[in-house]
This record gives sequence, structure tokens and C-alpha cells, in this order.
Amino acid sequence: MALALGEGGGGGGGGGGSRLRRQLESGGFAAAEYVKQLSQQSDGDRDLQEHRQRIQALQEETAQSLKRNVYQNYRQFIETAREISYLESEMYQLSHILTEQKGIMEAVTQALLLQADRDDPALGARRAAAADPFLPLSAKEAAASEEGRQRTLTTLLEKVEGCRDLLPESPGKYLVYNGDLLEYDADHMAQIQRVHAFLMNDCLLVATALPNRRGAYRYDALYPLEGLAVINVKDNPPMKDMFKLLMFPESRIFQAENAKIKKEWLEVLEETKRNRALSEKRRLEQEALPRPAPTPESTNPFEEDEDEEEEEEPSAEEETVDLSLEWIQELPEDLDVCIAQRDFEGAVDLLDKLNEYLGDKPASQPVKELRAKVDERVRQLTDVLVFELSPDRSLRGGPRATRRAVSQLIRLGQSTKACELFLKNRAAAVHTAIRQLRIEGATLLYIHKLCHVFFTSLLETAREFETDFAGNNGCYSAFVVWARSSMRMFVDAFSKQVFDSKESLSTAAECVKVAKEHCKQLSDIGLDLTFIIHALLVKDIKGALQSYKDIIIEATKHRNSEEMWRRMNLMTPEALGKLREEMKSCGVGNFDQYTGDDCWVNLSYTVVAFTKQTMAFLEEALKLYFPELHMVLLESLVEIILVAVQHVDYSLRCEQDPEKKAFIRQNASFLYETVLPVVEKRFEEGVGKPAKQLQDLRNASRLMRVNPESTTSVV
Repeated sequence: MALALGEGGGGGGGGGGSRLRRQLESGGFAAAEYVKQLSQQSDGDRDLQEHRQRIQALQEETAQSLKRNVYQNYRQFIETAREISYLESEMYQLSHILTEQKGIMEAVTQALLLQADRDDPALGARRAAAADPFLPLSAKEAAASEEGRQRTLTTLLEKVEGCRDLLPESPGKYLVYNGDLLEYDADHMAQIQRVHAFLMNDCLLVATALPNRRGAYRYDALYPLEGLAVINVKDNPPMKDMFKLLMFPESRIFQAENAKIKKEWLEVLEETKRNRALSEKRRLEQEALPRPAPTPESTNPFEEDEDEEEEEEPSAEEETVDLSLEWIQELPEDLDVCIAQRDFEGAVDLLDKLNEYLGDKPASQPVKELRAKVDERVRQLTDVLVFELSPDRSLRGGPRATRRAVSQLIRLGQSTKACELFLKNRAAAVHTAIRQLRIEGATLLYIHKLCHVFFTSLLETAREFETDFAGNNGCYSAFVVWARSSMRMFVDAFSKQVFDSKESLSTAAECVKVAKEHCKQLSDIGLDLTFIIHALLVKDIKGALQSYKDIIIEATKHRNSEEMWRRMNLMTPEALGKLREEMKSCGVGNFDQYTGDDCWVNLSYTVVAFTKQTMAFLEEALKLYFPELHMVLLESLVEIILVAVQHVDYSLRCEQDPEKKAFIRQNASFLYETVLPVVEKRFEEGVGKPAKQLQDLRNASRLMRVNPESTTSVV
């Protein structure tokens, strides 16, 4: 087209352009022939360049013209769509007004008919028997004769296989509405099957179509209207024109052919349920009326009016529950949206609002139906919140990450379940944190990290628990049980690293001291678990004390076997000064009286080594001390001291050299008069009470009678 317009422009006028347009519109136009002819008629490259410029100018002009046309058409399309939207809105309003007017007219007509029937019962009976042209066909037959209703039910039984025994042929049963529906899976929204639903005045029958028989069906389910709840499902393309039926404990979703049929199903289901409830209520009222007794008729003309007023009071009370409010009508769907969007607070706020509104209202049939719909959402919301607190979810974020789900469960009245799930979640988090700790080469460094991770998590959990369950005192016992089980998990990891690896007593004492210090931090929130950690560690600490006691005894016996009873020569003043400091740290303040000239010490190496080792054992054991270890520590000290005392006693009895015997007596005096009092005093300071066994041991040693000729030791 651009080439054709260019030729028209090159032709020098509108006439050439018109001829070229006609040429382009003809069916025999060939672009290749046209280009060939144009090339032959041009005088050179300059003519072709001019033709090209004209074609480009015409092309741009054509493009601008097309843009203007498209824009103009788009504006017209928008205006048309706006007008259609306005028209649709007006039609919807008009339809709504007509529906309201129809309902008002039907209500007025019904009220007038009821008033007329009450004034003239005979007229009401004749009217019920007459045919009403404004009623549907099934209602006409129901009002006309019992035979028509029976014929409708018989036709239904012939169409559906397997329902004759389940559907009793009662005189009052008749068909209200029926139609084809598509059933979808409630979880995955996948199409399941095509069904045919038959709505009767007291139940809903669902049947599946037989594949080889047109118009025949097989029985699938039968639901009484009393336990059936109908919920409108909002359109979410491509899923539209759907509604849900709730029958505890199951639910089913159906799709109508179009929006009109869906609306008819919803209206006729609600209307039939309402009529059923009213008829059942009237039947119960009739049964509750007392039978007339053969008593004289009352002459009080106002008695009948008073009885009627009393009978009308309960119905008037039930009718005071207004469930037509927009937020109540949309409550089930709003709850579904809140759950889907994880707006748990919004969902619980809606439930609280409903409970507050229905708090003092009577439990009428519409209220029970609404409660059934809401209870299903409450179960779904509870399941989602439970999943939020499950250990399978991410454990990051600390205890505060669970506050949202816990608080909403508590508001739903599930405080016990919230407490259980919260503690399980925190137990899994603590276990994971401990497992992720790297076992370092230095035991004390690992214990510092372990205590920091565990007790920090425990402290944060306790504070969060106190915040979340402040008004639920019954849950605190569950927290104490959880804290004990968590402490057992911590002690397992602690003991495996400290005691199972056979660390030295000093290292074990430092590790236990660190654990106790961290445990005391919990007292800031009123939680004292020191007694629990003592009870869990007592077995391992007893084993460590006995093991180290055996090491000291074996080392002492080995030194005793090599004892020569000679004075110590430390060779240098520095070494002597170092020994003085060590003895001073052990509590021996009068060590100078046992030092001689130069670098000599008037004590045996065995006695000095025993003193240092015993006092070191006592200091480390006191770091591990708690009341359950009192006897273990005391008995270990007595056994260690007895080894040295018996060796000195035996040496005194066996030695014949007077000089060595005097030296042995000097060492014995150091043990009895210096070392044993220091041990006794330090033990009393660390424990808080004196040790009678140590006093008896010192007194027995002082009163010991030595027989130089004897070679046996008696203690």
C-alpha cells in the first residue's frame, strides 16, 4: 500500500493517487510487477530516492491516521463499557427492589390469609383446598389432594435406584426442587462427578447418573434438612457458581450450570429449611398443648386472650434474633478469607463479635444453623494455628515467633492446647540448638557455650510463657514439668562431655560451677532449678569424687613404698619460696617453722606431696559440694587421710634408727597438728557445719599409744 501511495504521489496529483488506489484494490495487482515497472521508468538512483522519501512520508501519515482511529475507537469502547456498567448496576438495583417488593407483598398476603383463617377456620380450609394460580405446580398438588403428593414421591422412587427402602413413603413428603449439579473436591477443587439433587420438604437426596440409562439415577446420600447448612461460595474464576453444603462432620461443594440456577438453589434451600423449621415448631407446639379436661367451661372472657398471648411470647422472643445484618450474612465467607490470608487476629475478632452479639440471644433454629457454619470455620482455624506451632515449622525467631498463634488459640478457649504446643515447640528448638553446637577441643569452652545457649533459651521461654499465659495459672505446672525435662536433656549433653570423657576433677568442678551460675540467673524470674540440676548431677559427681580419691590413694601408696624419710633439699631459694606460697595457699600458715638453713625443709617429700594433693582435692570437691554429696566427700577425705596416718604410724613402729625415728615423729606432728586441723577448718568453712568424723580421726591420732617394739599398725 505504501508503494502504491508513493506512485500516486509521484504521479503528481490526486488523480494519479486515485488510479493507483483502484489498481491496488483490483484482484490482479502484483507487487513484483509494479516494482519492476517503477524501476524501468525511473531515470536513475535519484528518482528512486525521491520515490522512497514519498513512500516513507505516506507511511508515517498512514500510521498516524491508524493511531487516531484506534484511539477514537478505544474511547468509544470505554464509554460504551461505562454505560453498560451503569445499566447493569441500575438493573441490579431494580431487580433488588422488585425482589423486596415481592417479599413484602407475599408477607402481607400471608399475614392477611392467616388473619382471615384465624377469624373463619372454615374459610381457611376451603381456600387451602382450592387451586391457586400463583403457586408452583407441586404446591398446587400438595394443596389439592394427598393423592398428588403420593404420585410425586412414587415418580421420584422410580427414577432413583436404591432409595425406596431409605425414603419412607410418608403422606406429608413431596418434591420441591431438583436439578443437575457438578460436585467438586473440597480440598483440591477438582471435579469429582455429575450428580442430580432432589430437594424435598424435609430432606435433600443426592443421586449419581447411571451411565447407560438416560434419566435414571443411583442413590448416593440423603441429608435431613435439620442438620444441613448452606453456604454461598464466592466466585473465584474459573471456580464460580458454587455453593457448599455442610453436614457434620463432612462437607460437599457443588457447582450449578449458571448464576441464575445457583441463586435458585440457594433461595429454595433456605426457604425450604425455613418452612421445615416452622412446621416442626408448630407440630411441637401442638403436641405440647394440654388435652382438654372435662372441667366446667370458664366464664372469664379474657382467659383465651391471655393464653394466646402466653403462647405467642416464646415465638416473639425467638424472632428478636436479627440475623439479617450484612456482617452476619457474610461472616462464614469472611472467616474463610481470613484463614486463607493467615489473618488469624481478624478471624478471632469476627468470632468474638459474633459471640458478643449472640451472648444473651435465645438458641433458635437459625442461630443453631449459623453456629454450625461458624464451628466448622473454628475447627479449620484451630488446625491452622496448631500447624503454626508444630515443631515441623521453622524454629527460628525465638519464643516470640509463636506468640501470634498462641494468643489466638487462647482467645479461642484452647489455652491447654496452646500451652502444650508452645512447650513442644520450644523443646524442639532447644534440642536443635544444643545439637548444632560444635564440640570444641577445650571442654570448659564448650560448656560455656552450652550453658549460654540452654539457659538463655530457657530464660526467654519462661518470660514469653509468663507473657502469653499470664491469666492461666493452671498452665504453670506444665511449664515446671517441661523445664525439668529440658534440664534433663541439658544434663545429658553436659555429662557426656564432662564426666564421660574422664576430665580432671578441677575441670569438672569449673564446669559444674559455670552451670550453677547460669542456673541462678533463672531466680530473677522466680524460677529456681538448682535442686533439679543437683539431683541430675549427683550420680556423676559421686563417681568423679570416688575416682579422683582412688587416684590420690594410689599415688600416696606409691610414694609411701619408696619413702626414705629424708629431709627435702630444694636447692634454690626460689624453689623454697614457691613451696612456701603453695603451703600458704593450702592454709598452712606456720610452714616457716619447718624450714631449715639454706634450702632445706625439715619434712619428708611424701608428707609435703600428700598435703598439697589432699588440700587440692578438698578445694575442688567443695566447688562441687551440695548436701547430697556430704557423706561421699567426708568418707573420701577420711580414706585419704587414713592412708598417710597409717603409713606414719607403721614407720614409727618399724624404724629402729633414733635419728630417723625423730624425723618421722616431726612429720607425724606436722600431719596431726597442722594438716588435719587445716582440713577440718576448711571443710567446716565450705560446708557450713563441723565434721565429727574428722575430729574423731584427729583425736584418735593424738591419743595413739606407740609401742616401738611392735611391727603392726593400729588406728
